[in-house]
Amino acid sequence: MAKKKDELKYAEAISEIEEIIAEIEDSEPDVDDLVEKVKRAGFLLEFCKEKLHGAETEVTKYLDIPDKKSK
Repeated sequence: MAKKKDELKYAEAISEIEEIIAEIEDSEPDVDDLVEKVKRAGFLLEFCKEKLHGAETEVTKYLDIPDKKSK
């Protein structure tokens, strides 16, 4: 069962993305299955992007590094 955003960890999301890629590469999924896999991968990629952005914000705050965008 696929975990929801509030139950997911970054490493789990990356692992699931890798599994989806392997499943698509190693088989010929039908169109419906492929669409579901791509939707899930998109959700996971967005989750990872948000996690990385949040981590960058926290690290920057604690290390007092000037924000790159303000230059």
